[in-house]
Amino acid sequence: MSVEQLLQRITVDPQICHGKPCVRGLRYPVEWLLELLSSGMTEAQILVDYPDLEADDLRAACAYGARLSQVKRMEPVTA
Repeated sequence: MSVEQLLQRITVDPQICHGKPCVRGLRYPVEWLLELLSSGMTEAQILVDYPDLEADDLRAACAYGARLSQVKRMEPVTA
């Protein structure tokens, strides 16, 4: 599945999770899936715990995060 096809799995609906980007209109925000992956959970563990998710959903969340990180320039934030 191409990156563009994966990104089509990410939906934004003001009625679901306060408009946060979610997977396939389900109540699984991208940020939460990325947190699960970054905490050390494997794809297999997540799919067992949440059977309505698909492997491509997790790849879509990663692709969405990667796309968001493609910025032109970063400026340090000072307090």
